[in-house]
Amino acid sequence: MNKASALTFAGVLMGAALAQIAPVAHAAQPWPSQPIRMIVPYPPGGSVDNLARLLAPTLSKRLGQTIVIENKAGASGTIGVDATVRATPDGYTFGFGVPGAITGLPHVMKVPYDVSRIQYVSLVARIPLVIMVNPAVPDTTLAAFVNNAKQHPGKINYGSAGNVTTPHLGGELLKQQTGIDIMHVPYKGAAPAVTALLSNEVQMFPGDASAALGFIKSGKVRALAVASPERFEGLPDVPTTAQAGFPGVIVESNYGVIAPTGTPPDIVDKMASAIAQSLAEPGLRRKMIDQGAIPTATTPVQYRQLMETESKKWGEVIRRGKLGLE
Repeated sequence: MNKASALTFAGVLMGAALAQIAPVAHAAQPWPSQPIRMIVPYPPGGSVDNLARLLAPTLSKRLGQTIVIENKAGASGTIGVDATVRATPDGYTFGFGVPGAITGLPHVMKVPYDVSRIQYVSLVARIPLVIMVNPAVPDTTLAAFVNNAKQHPGKINYGSAGNVTTPHLGGELLKQQTGIDIMHVPYKGAAPAVTALLSNEVQMFPGDASAALGFIKSGKVRALAVASPERFEGLPDVPTTAQAGFPGVIVESNYGVIAPTGTPPDIVDKMASAIAQSLAEPGLRRKMIDQGAIPTATTPVQYRQLMETESKKWGEVIRRGKLGLE
């Protein structure tokens, strides 16, 4: 072999070696390798934002990356959900799925996203609805309240966080299940609805436990029943609606993590697993219960099935009650 041939042969060998090394050198970094954005479709300081900020530190430790909360409020949660669904599906953007924007509003308005294409990751928490009244109302049980309402049709007002929000739908479900005639008064959020309840502007508020837990425990409002399948650990002395004689009145706000459409399945599964591990930690669980939430992890498939079932349920309530945004 002459010198030129030897050099050519050596070049071929080196090229082959580099070809073997190159895929390793350019292999994608394992996920996650950078901070993760979590879109919350409500303003800072509310119950959904608090839930996300409770989860973020524990989830960050599990993933080894910072979770950056980004609030994109407006249009009853649809702006934030739309921003999540349309984001680049690279595993570095997730969002909080909120029930109104997924299971309620699509029945009364055109939302900017295709609900069927939402990529579900995992449920994070169920927040039970609590039927609560102003202390001036003499009724101490849900059955007594229903009887009182039947004797005074149209005289009792109930507040909500706005049209087609969970409290509005919960109040409508109670009406449909019991045949009572109570008047709906919508407010711009749960906080003003609670204020109206405290001042007796409305006599009843069927709101998330997180919205008024402190007022219930201090006796400023009276809880008649929790509209969940089992008693809520945060209010152990309050019966469920089924125990109160109204098993058809089950209302919970289901909050979870969703991802942009097209996010790789392996990343979705890894995030779901990290959420489940985070929610299993006693410290985080206790903090969530203290804020009125029931920590609950699911698989992506289970979360989708739950939201589809909820959508059918509330779609029927909306149609029967002829509900709308006005």
